[in-house]
Amino acid sequence: MNNIYDVIIIGSGPGGLSAGIYSAMSKLKTLIIEKNHFGGQILNTGAIENYPGILEEDTGASLADRMVKQCINFGAELVKDEVLEVDLYDDIKTIMCKNNTYKTKTVIIATGCKHRSLDVDREDEFLGKGLSYCAICDGHLFEELPVYVAGGGDSAVKESMYLAKFAKKVTILSKYNELKCSKYIEDKCKKVENISIIKNVKITKLLGQDILNGIEIENLESNEKIVFRADEDEDIIGLFVFIGLTAQNDLFEGLLDLDEEGYIKTNQNMQTNINGVYAVGDCRSKNLRQIITASSDGAIAAMNAEKYIN
Repeated sequence: MNNIYDVIIIGSGPGGLSAGIYSAMSKLKTLIIEKNHFGGQILNTGAIENYPGILEEDTGASLADRMVKQCINFGAELVKDEVLEVDLYDDIKTIMCKNNTYKTKTVIIATGCKHRSLDVDREDEFLGKGLSYCAICDGHLFEELPVYVAGGGDSAVKESMYLAKFAKKVTILSKYNELKCSKYIEDKCKKVENISIIKNVKITKLLGQDILNGIEIENLESNEKIVFRADEDEDIIGLFVFIGLTAQNDLFEGLLDLDEEGYIKTNQNMQTNINGVYAVGDCRSKNLRQIITASSDGAIAAMNAEKYIN
């Protein structure tokens, strides 16, 4: 039994790291498995101001770094590996990875979700340098600057209204003939003076050297191309992409109950349909995906994992 963990956490965003802090602090033998970089999506976030008690100079990376150190200080193990297959039904669950196989009494899934990309060259290059997927995180950085929003659904329009509080002007770029949001939201949006809407277009190029200072769009009906550039007295524009999210739950299809969008269903204790298996953060079905809600999920899951073990 010495080689069996009490808790294995798959993923290391705020939800996974919070679960690691709480489970390790409870003296549970804890392992966090991460495929890429410890910290998850918040590593792509610049300044953070809406997380309680945040330091003035904090970034997503600095916050994640402190959370990782907390996990280690409490005794959690962290390993970089890719989970290939899981066996979750037995009392002792098996996590098969690229480099090793692990046994555990409980599993906390924190695989997160990813933003759908524009599928345009240099998108990754400009992330955090004009391009963002989070208005709440980065909107204030574009005060009195031109901002463009890719998308035409509820999220895109709502986030555009939020961005309008900071930006000089917000231009919504939608590929649809009509916005794909509720009429109520659309009517509210149209009342915001510094928001304009361009329909039937797609973004075809991102322009700039070190930072984003222009975008090219194409009209889907006429094939006409238009370039928007930063103002003469500025060297950057904001581009916020809200064309949907994709849950990273392919590994659990057929094992766990998923909602129609592919997110893991849980109860209020973060429990899935399999005993001893929990889901936290952006990968689970929920209304608000923020650092604070992911961290809360992680704490709840870890405490309930301890109860399950005992």
